[in-house]
Amino acid sequence: MKLKDKVALVTGGARGIGAAIVDRYVAEGARVAIADIAPPDGDEVAARHGDKAFAVRLDVTDRASIERALDAVEARWGGLDILVNNAAVFDMAPIVEVTEASYDKIFAVNVKGLFFTLQSAARRMIARGRGGKIVNIASQAGRRGEALVSVYCASKAAVISLTQSAGLDLIERRINVNGIAPGVVDTPMWAEVDALFAKYENRPLGEKKRLVGEAVPFGRMGLPEDHVGAAVFFASADADYVVAQTLNVDGGNWMS
Repeated sequence: MKLKDKVALVTGGARGIGAAIVDRYVAEGARVAIADIAPPDGDEVAARHGDKAFAVRLDVTDRASIERALDAVEARWGGLDILVNNAAVFDMAPIVEVTEASYDKIFAVNVKGLFFTLQSAARRMIARGRGGKIVNIASQAGRRGEALVSVYCASKAAVISLTQSAGLDLIERRINVNGIAPGVVDTPMWAEVDALFAKYENRPLGEKKRLVGEAVPFGRMGLPEDHVGAAVFFASADADYVVAQTLNVDGGNWMS
């Protein structure tokens, strides 16, 4: 019960890593707002947890939507102790084929949306005067460049950088900001990723997913549940002295 009586909001909490974090946070004693652009999916996750969770619509590209979601948490449970910035989108293409629309969407969600959700949550945590924990979900893609994944890699590098800057700025208010960098994770989104690799690398469907799984030193792709321990750690008192770090949770894919 490392998170007993804490209140958390998880963006992108209706599926994948986000939903796994929601489940574990509730098991650790927290009450959790499942913030997602697709509320019906969030309702399905919330239904597993009774009065310990509820779904709220959140479009991280809309600052008014961010404020409404945080208002809903405060109205229901009095305030926010933990924010997990998990919402993200993916796209890929060779450099000469990247469109402005794709670029804008990736940065609007993965960087701008993450930043202003963090900012709004931090303001409320400061006003409440009880500190807090913010966990940003980055990626191994933010540690390096990839020929076909330039814009996504850049967006996740920005997440790591923002984690460092926000961590240094907010710790004086006893708000710890840290990040998690997953590797390749077996979620429904990988069907889209695999299809894009099939298109640009002329592979049969499923081959890229198989190959990246085999290349992980641990021996397989990650699962959403592989990331919840780190998410609990960063949200708990165990991480009070951990500031502005991004932890690789990737089966050994990247060492830093």
